[in-house]
Order: sequence, then C-alpha cells, then structure tokens
Amino acid sequence: MSGKKQILFSLLAAASCTVGPDYERPQFFDDRRLAAALEVKPGQELPVSVRWYEQFGDDTLNDLVGQALADSPNLQIALQKLKQARYTLLINEAEFLPQLNADGGYNYDYLANGKNLPRTVEDYYKAGLDASWEIDIWGGGRRLNEESRALMRAAADNLANVQLTMTAEVANDYIGLRTVQEQLRITKENLRLQQDIYRTVKEKYDNGLADESALNQAEYAVQTTKAQLPALERQEESYKNALAVLLGQLLGTLNGLETPKNSIVRRPFVFRVENLYNYPVSVVRNRPDVRMAENNLIAKNAAIGQAVAELFPNVSISGVLGWQAKHFSSLGSSSAAAYGFSPSVTLPLFNFGQLINQVKLNREIKEEYVYLYENTLLSAVEEVKNAAVSVRKEYERHNALERSVRNMRQVLTSMRDKYKEGLIEFSDLLASEQNLLEAQNNLTDSSGSIYLNIISFYKAVGGGY
Repeated sequence: MSGKKQILFSLLAAASCTVGPDYERPQFFDDRRLAAALEVKPGQELPVSVRWYEQFGDDTLNDLVGQALADSPNLQIALQKLKQARYTLLINEAEFLPQLNADGGYNYDYLANGKNLPRTVEDYYKAGLDASWEIDIWGGGRRLNEESRALMRAAADNLANVQLTMTAEVANDYIGLRTVQEQLRITKENLRLQQDIYRTVKEKYDNGLADESALNQAEYAVQTTKAQLPALERQEESYKNALAVLLGQLLGTLNGLETPKNSIVRRPFVFRVENLYNYPVSVVRNRPDVRMAENNLIAKNAAIGQAVAELFPNVSISGVLGWQAKHFSSLGSSSAAAYGFSPSVTLPLFNFGQLINQVKLNREIKEEYVYLYENTLLSAVEEVKNAAVSVRKEYERHNALERSVRNMRQVLTSMRDKYKEGLIEFSDLLASEQNLLEAQNNLTDSSGSIYLNIISFYKAVGGGY
C-alpha cells in the first residue's frame, strides 16, 4: 500500500471512531409488569384511532376538533418548533463536512520604504478556491447530529402531544358546554313546574285552604331556582369562550354552540367497558409525552459524547488553489497558478480540567433526564389506570342515578295529587320537588362525566398518536 493510501485509510478509520456512551433505553419496567399493573388482557388488543372522538356521534364536536387541529395557535407554535428543529439538524449535519469557498478580488497597496525613500505600489488580481475540513476523528460531530436528530424527534412528539391535548381539551369543553346547557334546560323546566305549584298554592291560599307559610315556601322555591340560572348561564358563556380560544377564533364567532334539541349528554355514550383493558401495552411507552421524554434523554446522552470528544486533539486541514497575477487578463494562466495547504492539530492543555468538568456535568444532566423519563412513564401508567377505573365506576353511578330519577318522578306525581286533595303538607311536596331537581342534575352531571372520563382514557393511552 502506498504512503498516500495509508494516510487516507488512517483518516477514514479514525473518522469512524465515536467516543462517549451509546444510548440504551433504561429498563425500569418490562411489558409484563406494565400489563399486570394496568390489568391489560393479552391476545385481545384493539388499536386506538386518532379519530376516537367520532364514535360519540356528534357532528358539531367533530367539526370543532377539525377546526382546532387546523387553526389553533398552540398547534401552530408546536409546528414552528418542529420546523426549527429540522433546520437545526440540517445546519449541524453540515458542520463537520469539508467547506469549499470561491474567492476573488483585487489588491492595491501604496507602501513607504522609509524616510526620504521612494514609495512602492503593489497591486494584483487573485481568484481561486479555499477549502477547509475539520476532521471528525472522535465523533463529536456525529454525536452533535445524533443530538439534533433526537431533538427533532422530540419536537415531532411535542407536536403530536399538542394535537392529542388539543383534541381532548376541545372534547372536554364541548361536553362541559352541553352538560351546563342540559342543566339549564332542566332548571328552567323545574322552574315552570315550581311556578305551577306556586299558582296552585296561591289559589288555595286565596280560598283559605293554605296558610301563609305554604305560600312563602312556594315562592321561596321559585326564587331559589331562579337564582341558579345566572351561574349556569355564566358557565355556558365560559365554555363557549374557551372553545373559541382553542380554535383561534374571536369570542362569540363560533357557530353551532346553541342548545341542541337532543343534547349529547341526554343520551349517555354506550361504551364497552372491557375495551378499557383491550389495548396494546406498548401504547403507554409510545404516548407522545413519553416518547418526547425519551428523545430528550437520547439528546442528553449524545451531549456526553460531544463533551468527551473535546478532550482529544482536534485535526483540521485547509488549503487554497487559484491564480494571482498583475493583470486581470493573466488570471487562469499556468504562470499565475498558486496553491498551498496546511494541516493543523490542536490539543487542549490549560483548560483540560474545565473540559473534564463539562463531561461530568453532561453526565449528571443525563441522569436527571433518566429520572424525568421514568417519572413520565409512571405518570402515564397512573393516568391510564385512573381513567379506566373512573369510566367503570361512573357507569355504576349513572345506573343508580337513572333509577333514582324514575323513582322521584313517580313520587312527585303522587305528592302533587295528594297535596291537591289536602292529604299532605306543602313542605312534603316541596321536598319531593327539590329532590327530583337534585336527582336530575346529578344524572346530567353523571352523563357528562361518562364522556369526560372516556376522553381522559383515550388521552391517557395516547389517543392514537
């Protein structure tokens, strides 16, 4: 092998060296332990769709989510961060590549040779190419690229996480809006009922068949129910405003948020509870926030390699090839040719301790991100488990509340008949009416909570992202 080939081979071999630790995923919990903690049933795994909210069967909700994913300022911010990460990667990938620049110019110098001596004039034209290459012998540049790629993936994960969060928040606020609107409808319906009862009591009072206490109680019930309306109307407006902000719209400009004839919360979603445990356990590790935490950890691990590479000699080569001539017309001739090259080696000496401490610092930062990754994974497991339990228990509560509303309707009908016949005191009728209103509001709240808990479940398992 010739000397030049040996040098080239040595440079290529050296450039394949990468110092610093290679990334290995921390093995906190294997899939078997995760599956046991989450009570996941193997062999019955159902995929999670990013359009999970469409199963609720509400066109307005579907439209709102679509607008949010297209127009939300928060989503645009995350998208810009991803674009910035991509350009950072492209910039860093070119950092350790050979650099080649074209150079040309004209030089004029009017020089003094000394006291009382004639001056000289030097002028010439030059043109050519400048080249330089900082050889990435120890892999610092490759570690920099590894870090940039990890950060770009983290930015993509952040975008997915914002999309998931945006979908869940729109769905939550929409269900909240429909729940409040349904409570408003029930309250107004009960107000009409109480006003009817008040008229009955007033008629009995005018005929001397009811005392003033009953009349005051009837009026008190009417006014108490009226007092609930402003708070509910304020909540309704707050939910509408929240949806507008999520969608990047001015307040009061969203359509389709009026009280519908058949609200989504009047028909609680029929969900197969067994599906809470029929998903791949891998969705927990693949949640956008968990992936983002791991990619940030990968980036910090690569930063250690960059710091280690700074401890070793830096080798670079620069050179020039071109022409230099007195007259412009002579540029390009063989007699005007000029070239040169200069290899150099730089070795840190007096700042070596500083570089060592930088390596130690990066190792400690990496350990911090190990714990951040572990904590994010544990939080994901907790959210999935809590959401599954909440869905199951809310269905149990809803079934009990449905029975209580049916019972209270029958009780109130019976009580009204008995009061008209003078068989019971008005206070008994009033208590029955108030119990029905409370039961109806609790049932509506439970219907909304079923949706909210299902939304939390899909968000917890990554929502298909």
